[in-house]
Amino acid sequence: MVAEDGRRLAVVVREQKDVIVERWVRAAAESLRGRVTAAELDREFREVYAVLLPLVGNDGRRIDDERYIEIRSVLAEMSRTRARSGYTPSETASSVFALKRVVFELIGDDADAELFRELIDFSSLLDALGLVTFETFARAREEIITEQSEQLLELTTPVVKLWEGVLAVPLVGTLDSARTQVVMEKLLESLVETGAEHAIIDITGVLAVDTQVAQHLLKTAFAARLMGAECTISGIRPQIAQTIVALGIEFGDITTKASLADALRHALRREGVEVVAAAGKGR
Repeated sequence: MVAEDGRRLAVVVREQKDVIVERWVRAAAESLRGRVTAAELDREFREVYAVLLPLVGNDGRRIDDERYIEIRSVLAEMSRTRARSGYTPSETASSVFALKRVVFELIGDDADAELFRELIDFSSLLDALGLVTFETFARAREEIITEQSEQLLELTTPVVKLWEGVLAVPLVGTLDSARTQVVMEKLLESLVETGAEHAIIDITGVLAVDTQVAQHLLKTAFAARLMGAECTISGIRPQIAQTIVALGIEFGDITTKASLADALRHALRREGVEVVAAAGKGR
């Protein structure tokens, strides 16, 4: 049967909707290897199919047109969901391409030239939509990686309350501009929340100190000072001390200590608290 507007394919995909979606789900499920249920795929694909139907007959060469906004939106959401669920971009795009194979098999050996041209346009449209899912997936993965990196920075830069009025930031690993910003923000927030007057930046776990790392430390120390807190840098091991001298790095009047214990002792003395060994200890 030929539609009044001459688009036979549009009639086929509309009248054979249930058959096509059922086969589409089976075809996609094979590539996903049971990672999603048939019911979930059926619900997802019917949503895609509903917004795809009005576009059948277009070849996808103008995928940025306003008429494609809804289908792009639906596929983009599907891609983001798949990205956060651990799927690969190929698995996501393959779900779209599977529909092409299903429709081609349904049409079979129909030799009508007009129908063949419509199939070519349909194939082009699905190729373009498959690329939409791939590109959206890639962006979603970048967003996830960025979020995870930010969360990791948060976890690796804790601000610890050592004593009433004394905070410490134990640093481990490397110190770059991004991490320095996180350290500075967390330390300043904690100073405001606690009203602490002493801040200790401990670099015992920092792998190496060069000019750039030293500049990052100084920025953080000066920022703490501006908030009214005396800042001490601890964890200056012999190797780091030699490197600092060799590089000609100046910490100015910022107090430095060899260990976190020394820095805490210094801060407590400034608070008027003297630490003494208990009787009988150390004998």
